[in-house]
Amino acid sequence: MGYPFGNDPSKVENYKKFWNRQPVDRPLTGFSFKTWFSILEYSATRKWRTNEWLTPDMVLPENFLEDQEKLLKEGEVLDDDILRGACPLQGIRWFPAFLGFDLQILGESISSRDKCLSWEEIDNLKLDFNTPWFQKYIEFTQVLVKHAKGRYPVSHGTLVGPSDMGAILRGHTQMAYDLFDSPEQTAAMFQKMGRFFCRILEEQRKHIPLFQSGYFDAQYQLWAPEPTIRLQEDNAFLFSPQLYRKFLQPADREMAASYPCSFIHLHSTSMYLLDAFLEIEEIRAFQMNIEPFNIPCKGMIPYFRQVQQAERPLLIRGSFEPDELKLVLDSLDPAGLYLYIMVRDEKEADILKKILL
Repeated sequence: MGYPFGNDPSKVENYKKFWNRQPVDRPLTGFSFKTWFSILEYSATRKWRTNEWLTPDMVLPENFLEDQEKLLKEGEVLDDDILRGACPLQGIRWFPAFLGFDLQILGESISSRDKCLSWEEIDNLKLDFNTPWFQKYIEFTQVLVKHAKGRYPVSHGTLVGPSDMGAILRGHTQMAYDLFDSPEQTAAMFQKMGRFFCRILEEQRKHIPLFQSGYFDAQYQLWAPEPTIRLQEDNAFLFSPQLYRKFLQPADREMAASYPCSFIHLHSTSMYLLDAFLEIEEIRAFQMNIEPFNIPCKGMIPYFRQVQQAERPLLIRGSFEPDELKLVLDSLDPAGLYLYIMVRDEKEADILKKILL
């Protein structure tokens, strides 16, 4: 029997083994034709003009459904281990927009300008669920849920973390000075943004049904048996290990503590902080990218091993040459390992499947 988008309910067992790091013959593996830049994958976003300011009225959720369904149908031809779902457009920086910050279209991405707010302005920031951008976020969620009709899971969108919000609120350069000039106010800002993050997550979840009795993250097609949160600290590379432990670690720990299946998204630029991230026992799993422009696959192996030695599930996303995939399989324990592999076409996926089998 075939299932829409390849979402066979039996695949849930693969994810349970991943989260529990149960012994398996090979890693949990999924393939995808998606790119790093989600806004290039929809006809609706390709009509937006570079350098134009994005407003809520420009985001019409119904206009994304046809392309979204085409993306999900990759699961019907790739024949892999994973479930596939959707979320409000990943390319939009929703969190800054919720606080009233302008969003600008920059070709392959959408960004928000540094605001350089005063400490008083930051203290007075409120999270208002009645703003046009938050209402658009909920509308997008509801449209996806209605369209899914239980065929695929719907999840939270991409929400940037406390360090990323701090860089927007104060400005990237000023935030670096703040670590020394205004340490108490800076720490309070990160904690406040972490709590806002969790409130956003919980408010949206009121509109999302469980899928196969579990929770989901659509960016990494990751199903979880218990509530999940994806932590993200892209601007952590601005911190030394000591500064991370002092300013961001408490906020990350608090965010992860309420979610049994928490995980954190890390870029290769943050590997020098891996020890400090692993100190947060509340972070259940780690998601790390293969990014050849910084540290190639071979150079990432010691970091992957470090996560596994700490007995944490590990999700690796990226493209692999055949020899790189062989290296990963030879170097890592398949228990608690999920490979989310970006491929150009079915032929490339078939070549890599032969290595996995």
